[in-house]
Amino acid sequence: MSPPRSTADLRVIDDPRPLPAVPSAVLGTLVFILTEIMMFAGMISAFQITRASAVLGWPPPGQPRLPADETLINTIALLLSGVALFWAGRRFERDRREARAPLLLAFALGAFFVVFQGVEWVALLRDGLSMTSSQHGAFFYLIVGTHGIHVIGALCVMAMVVQRHQQGRLASSTFQAMRVFWYFVVGVWPLLYTLVYL
Repeated sequence: MSPPRSTADLRVIDDPRPLPAVPSAVLGTLVFILTEIMMFAGMISAFQITRASAVLGWPPPGQPRLPADETLINTIALLLSGVALFWAGRRFERDRREARAPLLLAFALGAFFVVFQGVEWVALLRDGLSMTSSQHGAFFYLIVGTHGIHVIGALCVMAMVVQRHQQGRLASSTFQAMRVFWYFVVGVWPLLYTLVYL
């Protein structure tokens, strides 16, 4: 006669539902990112065609040059935020409490990026680069502004994750989904920086 099985054993054996390979939150984020990649690809394609067909060179004469050197500092800060978040993910797997410092660092570096991009925009507007000043200005604010909106949205999600982590009720799937979204906004920026600023 076989020994009686525990309730936990029965639950595992009798539950026909397989565990999902990818959590729903992560899968939803990945689908969203795929649509955003197509949107950015369309904007970049239109920008490249317009830039290549500019008769008088690019940027157009009389338009201010973009501050590539200053923006490189912002770029480094954003990339470092991705490294800090990766570090937070590794710590989270080992001991959730250890993820706090790198998570806060990732948030601070992302906020630094947004604030100093805003300072850059104010200076460019003061120098005469606007959405209506030229195609150069229109594409700059469209592409870089769209990315900026994504960064701000991702920072809001990260702030929620930080709050839940501090309260001890952060689900692993929520943390993973936020990380995927942040890696997207970090990963797409070097491409935009190279194409738009350089």
